[in-house]
Formats: sequence, C-alpha cells, structure tokens
Amino acid sequence: MNIKTVHDVEFGTELPSFTPDTSITKTAEFAKAVGWGNGRGRFDNHEAARKQGLPGALVPGIMGLAFLTSTIHQWSDVAEVEHIDTVFRAPMLADEPVTIGAVVTDIDEDTGVIELDMTLKNDLDETRVFGTAKVRLPVEST
Repeated sequence: MNIKTVHDVEFGTELPSFTPDTSITKTAEFAKAVGWGNGRGRFDNHEAARKQGLPGALVPGIMGLAFLTSTIHQWSDVAEVEHIDTVFRAPMLADEPVTIGAVVTDIDEDTGVIELDMTLKNDLDETRVFGTAKVRLPVEST
C-alpha cells in the first residue's frame, strides 16, 4: 500500500507493521555514523554494556526514531514528517526483535495533515517506545 494523498487515508487505519534490523552490528554501525563510536560498548557489546549497569547493548534512541520515520515512509513515499514526539518507556536492546505499529488518529483533509499514534514493542508485546507523529500528505494528486 502506498498512500498518495490525504484522501487515501481513513481514520483508524493501521499502517503495515515494520520489524527493523536491531542487530548489534547495525546498532554499532549507527552509533559510529552519528559520532557515538566511543560509547564504551554501550551500543556494540552486551557484556560491556552490562558492566555499565545496562541490561545489554542498546539500540540508540535516535535509531528508534529513524525506525518510526521509516515506517511512515514505507506507508507513503510522499509523506512529509513534520513532527514526532516520543516517550521512551524502557530500553530497546540490540539483537532483540521489535515491531513498529501505527494507527491514524486524526485527519485534516483541508491541510493534508494526519496524526498517527505509534508504538515500538518487543517480542513480549511490551511497549518500549510510544508517541505521536504529524505527517503532511498532498491534498490533491500530483
């Protein structure tokens, strides 16, 4: 499914779920790319992260935001993400699968702005991150 205009969206629609790659290899690459390569193992070594008092190597929070944004763009390649507001309830751990879900909670057909409630859950169905996104879609077909 690829949404092209705001008129293609229905209130209450669930976006297709997305299961991103949370492997420790990817978290390490991401941390290095954003300048956090010297996280003392926080993102690339479970044992080193545990020695820091963490439950294991983490998925960087901004990587989680990137996953949320990716979910939106897989749903609509013309969507402009205007704002994402999140609450991190618990750490996301590297090598632990997560699934991202989203549901349409508001539609403004005049401006093309829609709102989504978004969640990032682990395999135990525990919400790790939740939030809202404001997304702008074209009002008319291009």
